Amino acid sequence: MLPEVLAELTAARAGAMDADTVNRELSIARKAIGWWQRQGWIESDPTIGIGWRPAPPDRAKVLAENQIAALWRLDVALREKTQWKMLYKSAARADEVLCLNVEDLYPQDKWGKITAKGGATEWIHWQSGTAQLLPRLTARCTRGPLFLTDRKAPAGTPTLDVCPETGRARLSYRRAEEIFEENTRLLANPLASPDDIEDLKGWTLHRLRHSALTHDAEDVTSTPMLLARSRHASVRSLERYARRRLGRPAGRRTRPCCTSLHVNPSRAGLQDHPVAPLARISITPLNHWSNSNFV
Repeated sequence: MLPEVLAELTAARAGAMDADTVNRELSIARKAIGWWQRQGWIESDPTIGIGWRPAPPDRAKVLAENQIAALWRLDVALREKTQWKMLYKSAARADEVLCLNVEDLYPQDKWGKITAKGGATEWIHWQSGTAQLLPRLTARCTRGPLFLTDRKAPAGTPTLDVCPETGRARLSYRRAEEIFEENTRLLANPLASPDDIEDLKGWTLHRLRHSALTHDAEDVTSTPMLLARSRHASVRSLERYARRRLGRPAGRRTRPCCTSLHVNPSRAGLQDHPVAPLARISITPLNHWSNSNFV
């Protein structure tokens, strides 16, 4: 009787909420049921037979590849050019990239150490275009925030957010978002007149990560690679980016889009490097691609 009631409740819930919400609530319920079973409180899972709701890929936040190309052509400061390219090429979250310090970078390997959600230490990878910009951005700085404001830090700014060599403060998420939105207003509204720019709305920084992962999924990046690049905990959470069902072997790629795991730990001297386990995951699928394909 209980399974039928739960099925009816799930169907009613699905009629009122989006598929992602229903699937998330079902996942939470199943985790609780699993714990109750281990405690011996119940014997069977009453949610067996209730399937996951198909969630269509979220295309609203995706920037087309020609829009990304137009973004790179904008005449902006070196700081913004480096930041935006790193966000898209690494598929990292904006707050993670803005918290990077110069000492967190491994320039030769194109890796960066970040603090992810929950405080865990994780790693992101960028490509040649970002690697070429970083030395110009950091100049001779060897420590302190990577992305800095244009002015000296105000009194009371935490020491960790101040460059010890220039005295400038770490660029905040709010300001980085403002700069990106202001510079992308005409790109977001190609038919609008430049005279109306003050009334237009541009893009948000999060769309760079969303677009990068969607482009990877559409290019049939293998599921393990997509999981490693996104740093999501489950395959199901990635389906918002993909038109196809994840979890199966990838087919033929239309273009290489992820070199983030193209590393041979033994050749690169990374045997003891924190990212060596990731490097071993997908070197086989990627070893036939040349790094010269990437910008």
